[in-house]
Amino acid sequence: MHRSTGSLAVEPLLAPPDATLVLPGSKSLTNRALVAAATAGGRSVLRGALVAEDTMAMVGALRALGVEVEVAGAAGAMEVAGTGGSIAAGPLRLDARQSGTTARFLLPLLAAGAGPYRLDGDPQLRRRPMGPALEALRTLGAEVSEEGGAGQLPVVITGPATGGAVGISGDVSSQFLSGLLLAGPHLRRGLEVELTTPVVSAPFVALTVAVMGDFGVGVEVDGRRYRVAPDRYQAADYTVEPDATAASYFFAAAAITGGRVRVEGLGRRALQGDLAFVDLLERMGAEVRREEHATEVVGRGTLHGIEADLSDLTDTAQTLAAVAVFADSPTRVTGIGFIRAKETDRIAAVVRELRRCGVEATEEQDGFTVAPGSPHPTEVQTYDDHRMAMSFALLGLRVPGIVISNPGCVAKTYPSYFADLDRLRRPAGSVGGR
Repeated sequence: MHRSTGSLAVEPLLAPPDATLVLPGSKSLTNRALVAAATAGGRSVLRGALVAEDTMAMVGALRALGVEVEVAGAAGAMEVAGTGGSIAAGPLRLDARQSGTTARFLLPLLAAGAGPYRLDGDPQLRRRPMGPALEALRTLGAEVSEEGGAGQLPVVITGPATGGAVGISGDVSSQFLSGLLLAGPHLRRGLEVELTTPVVSAPFVALTVAVMGDFGVGVEVDGRRYRVAPDRYQAADYTVEPDATAASYFFAAAAITGGRVRVEGLGRRALQGDLAFVDLLERMGAEVRREEHATEVVGRGTLHGIEADLSDLTDTAQTLAAVAVFADSPTRVTGIGFIRAKETDRIAAVVRELRRCGVEATEEQDGFTVAPGSPHPTEVQTYDDHRMAMSFALLGLRVPGIVISNPGCVAKTYPSYFADLDRLRRPAGSVGGR
C-alpha cells in the first residue's frame, strides 16, 4: 500500500490470499472486562486485550478514578488492581475521547460513586446520544447536569445512586443497558432494568452478562427484565478473544477475491455475535468452515446478492456493503436505522461514498441497497469513522485507484489494520498478531 499525506492508496492483490490470522483482541470484551476488573477484589490479568484508542480511553478514565492499570506494550496484556468495590470520590474530570463504550459504561459507574464527576469527550462523541442513560441515572437517584446539549456530553454526575427499578429504551444503543448492568452490583438496592422497546445489537448485551459472570457477578434475565443484586466483582485471569468485527474485513477479503482466510481463536464457542457475519458470506456463496477454535472462509468466485436484517450485526453493515459491490445481484440491508448516530451517519456515508466510486446505491430510512458495480478510482472520504476506512479499503483489493482519506482513524479500534491487510499479499502462512 502506498501512503501519501493524509491518505492511503490500496493496491489490488496480485493473487488470492491464503492466510491464517491471529487478530487483536475484542474491543467490546476488553472494555467490559476493564470495568469489572477495576472494582473487583484483587488484581486481574486481561490477556490478549486490545490496545487501541477506544480501550486506552477506558484505561485513562479508570486511572483518573484511582485504579492502577498496567499495559504491557501493544501485545495486549493488562494488569488491573481492583478497588474492592469502592469508587473514588470527586471532584474528578474524565475524558472518554471518541469512545462511545467508554462514555456509556462510565456514566452508570460514576453514578454509583459520590462525585461530582465531569465526563466529556471529543466533539464527535459530544454529538452522540446519551439521553436514555442520563434519564435512567436520574431515576436511580443520581443528580445529572448536562453542560452541553440535552442528552449529550459533557455532563456532571453526582451520586451515589441508590438503585432500584428503572425502564430504558433499547432501540438507540444496547450500550445503555450494558452500562447499567455493569454498574448494578455497586448500587445499594441493586438494579432491575426493564426494556421499554426491543434492544438493538442484542448479542452485545449477552456479551456483557457473560463477562460479568466471568468476574463473579450474576445477572438474572427474564424476557426484557434484567436483575442484578448488590455484589462485588472478583478478580480474574481473563483471556480476551480476537475481535470478531475486525475479522469481518478479512473474511470479506477472502470472499471477494476467491482466497482463503482462517482466523484463529474465533470458533464455535466464540462469545461475540459479529462472528455471524460469516453466515451472510455463506448465503452469498462463499464457503465457511467452522471449527471449535477457528473459522475459515474460502471465496468461490461468484457472490450473490442477499437481503439481510443486520439489527444484531450493525458494525458489519459497512463490510457487507463492500462485499455487495462484487455480487451478481443487489443486496439490501435493513434494521440499522440507529447507526445514523454512530461516529457518522453510517447509512448516508456508505451510500454517498459508493456513489462517488460509481456504484449504484440507495439510502433507506433503516438501511441501504447496493447494486453490483465496477468501482472507479476514487478518494474515499471516511468522516473520521474507523469502520468506513476499513470497509472501503476492501474495494481496493479488487480494483485499482481506491484511496482512503484519513487512514489513521483506524487507530480507534485497530491500529495495525492496514499493515495486517497488506500482509494478505504474502505467500501462504500466518499473518497479523496481538
